[in-house]
Amino acid sequence: MRDFAIPRAEHRRPNPVATDPNALAQGREAFLARCAVCHGVDGRGATEIGATQYPRVPDLRSAPTQRLSDGDIHYIIENGVQLSGMPAMPGAHAETDAESWNLVAYVRSFRSPAPAEAATQLQIASSAHYVGSEVCQKCHAAIYVRWKQTPMANVVRDPRQHPDAIIPDLNSNNVARFSLDQVAFVYGSKWKQRYFTKIGDDYYPLPAQWDVGNRKWLKYHVPDTGADWWAAYYPSDNFQRPTGPTCDGCHSVNYDIHSKQPTEWNVGCERCHGPGSEHVAHPARTNILNPAQMDDVASDDTCIACHSQGRPRSGLIGGKAYDWPVGYHAGLRLVDYWKLDEITLGQTDFSHFADGTAHKNRMQGNDFVQSVMYRHGVTCATCHDVHGTGNDAQLRLPPDKLCLDCHQPGSPNGPHSATLEEHTHHKTGSAGSECIACHMPKIETEGVPGSFVRSHTFQFITPAMTEKYKMPNPCTSCHAGKTTAWATTELEKWSNVSPWRVGN
Repeated sequence: MRDFAIPRAEHRRPNPVATDPNALAQGREAFLARCAVCHGVDGRGATEIGATQYPRVPDLRSAPTQRLSDGDIHYIIENGVQLSGMPAMPGAHAETDAESWNLVAYVRSFRSPAPAEAATQLQIASSAHYVGSEVCQKCHAAIYVRWKQTPMANVVRDPRQHPDAIIPDLNSNNVARFSLDQVAFVYGSKWKQRYFTKIGDDYYPLPAQWDVGNRKWLKYHVPDTGADWWAAYYPSDNFQRPTGPTCDGCHSVNYDIHSKQPTEWNVGCERCHGPGSEHVAHPARTNILNPAQMDDVASDDTCIACHSQGRPRSGLIGGKAYDWPVGYHAGLRLVDYWKLDEITLGQTDFSHFADGTAHKNRMQGNDFVQSVMYRHGVTCATCHDVHGTGNDAQLRLPPDKLCLDCHQPGSPNGPHSATLEEHTHHKTGSAGSECIACHMPKIETEGVPGSFVRSHTFQFITPAMTEKYKMPNPCTSCHAGKTTAWATTELEKWSNVSPWRVGN
């Protein structure tokens, strides 16, 4: 009946912004703000409302939806669907209906490749060759410019090409001196900076690192025991621990373990999109991989491959311990190549706190796969845009705006309170009212004193858990000098929070 109600003239209307990347981005924001409460962040309709509505909320990824023309989808957005839960879009009949066309563009982006298309993409990914990110610039100039400013594009830099890459004065190094001539690559710039030297055809870490936050030199040596698993398979000397097996596979595109060379240093376009030779020769949607059009597991795998602690499923490769998933590339099943570090509940070790939350850096993936967000189809790209943004951690929006797109007070997704202040018990705009303050505390070490990244389990760690598991909680981390007993007493005063969740 819905389809019969759409006028023929509307059916034939093309989307005037179908190929506009800005329209797609704006459509995404509108979708998350207006539509996701019923359709879900992933468009599948597997939400509290979507599962209980009759007629059921449609899966926007499905063939019946994607077979609709752009004009059909536009008409439905503007006019709603009678006798269903689909309302007309407020203000859609204004002089300009740009927002509704933006939404059409975003809904169209949910289209998953047909089985034949997916098979073609994987076949091309296996036969095409890597061409480097600079080739992508010709057609994707705006994205390329943004990406060039990101940490992804600048993880590893050659000081001869980038004289400003080295942050400290090397002459101030009184920990383990080395000269500029010894530095082949500089790694990192946000929390710490490390330095690789080249011996033969391998790179090795020099024994001193710069602590960016505290502006001081520190020793750099991975402990022989009690730290990274791979250390047991190498001599203690840094100059006998090549970065190829331990680092370079994630800091480059298409690193070859035999030639010890990548196609490109840093995290370039083809790291996530696969080899691009066919796409460059014949630009088409069907001959390049796009995590945005993959299912949520495959999309997240492109990030988890490097943002996780684990080890190759095949064990040692050529007698060497590799700390990255050798053989995996975008589009494959990461689980076939990589095993995440095991969690021993009740025990704090090098990689995990006793409750399973990550303990060290580069473990966002280990955290995320445990989360409710992951189970509901939220992906890394729901929050982050690795092409580059003006926000910290390449977030698409400032943190609270991002969270409140889906978690407005009173929404089915929670929080189940009339206002944000009733949920947080902190004044709006204060540090304690930020969603990430409680649900993503900075407790995972970046390897130098005082540098921490945020947890990605999204669980609230209570003061009682600090007592039981000896792990930090957001209450006493923020209220320095206060005790866990004080924090528990305060939480028990919150009438909208069950005492069973905070004190036991």
